[in-house]
Amino acid sequence: MQNLLQDIIVHNIFAFLLIFLRFGVALMIMPGIGDTFVSPKIRLLFGVAVSFVLTPVLLTHLPAIPANNIALLMLMVSELVTGIFIGTVMRILISALDTAGTIVSVQAGLSTATMFNAQTHAETPIMSAVYSALGVTLIFATNMDHQMISAAANSYALFPVGAFPDVGSMSEVITRVTSLAFQVGVQITLPFIVVGLLLQLGLGVLSRLMPQLQIFFIALPVQIFLSLLLLMMTMSAGVLYWLDSYGNVLSNSILSQ
Repeated sequence: MQNLLQDIIVHNIFAFLLIFLRFGVALMIMPGIGDTFVSPKIRLLFGVAVSFVLTPVLLTHLPAIPANNIALLMLMVSELVTGIFIGTVMRILISALDTAGTIVSVQAGLSTATMFNAQTHAETPIMSAVYSALGVTLIFATNMDHQMISAAANSYALFPVGAFPDVGSMSEVITRVTSLAFQVGVQITLPFIVVGLLLQLGLGVLSRLMPQLQIFFIALPVQIFLSLLLLMMTMSAGVLYWLDSYGNVLSNSILSQ
């Protein structure tokens, strides 16, 4: 009886550690939960809590305890790599908002106005920081973080424990997600690109018709005014479109090869 109880305890601790390796690393990288403005202690405790809750659920997906230390080490490394991959994919998806904010800043003539962006951990154009902060807010307001955790839990069907992940397939998925994020970022800012192009063409024609006109003193205020007006009209729709695309990616399991 004592040996049976000991085996049960050891097996559950082993299962918890394996789940924590994947979820803990993924949560450290995921947008919102894994951002720098969240205390590392909070992220660690949250990872421990989620792993503890999911251990009974995911217990059937886990193998038996390896017979030797080398196999155990390889198992741990594979789980770490898988966790990094999952968190990186979700982090790339939110970079669409950074792309959109950068394009808007350039079209509005505000590219030199910068502020610290918690998503990229660097100084970025002000609209990029605004879009990124709004995206993180909507992730928590719409419970998208629950869907992110659910996608990480479903990854056990895509990346079984014990099978070392295929680096080539992971690279392909990251490439596909990066392309999708850039595409969504450009689609959000299509109105700004079109209006900016028409404005530049109009100003070019105006400068030809009236060479004595100081076109640069007129262009910047008009550019900023039109961009802010367009931002007021399209920002909510653009961010909701990104949120819908994010949810579709998680639901459609883009993590699969």
